[in-house]
Amino acid sequence: MLCGAVLLAGCAVMGETDCRGADWYQLGYRDALYGLRPQVEIYADQCSRFAVKPPEPQYMAGWQDGYTEWHKRVEGSDCCSPSN
Repeated sequence: MLCGAVLLAGCAVMGETDCRGADWYQLGYRDALYGLRPQVEIYADQCSRFAVKPPEPQYMAGWQDGYTEWHKRVEGSDCCSPSN
């Protein structure tokens, strides 16, 4: 299920409403929580059709916080401990 969400998040095309109404911090957080690299350049390309430039500092702040949370979950889970 999570893999499907990751694929959808990485391939989703943003429309004008998405670009103009996005919470860029939350979008960055979500991308990182899904284990994705920063996608802000992809969003910038998609939103350029609507003359919208994603605020990279907000997106990256969210991505960094999401990455920190993702890392805690991965490092703290049984799946990734060195003994397995």
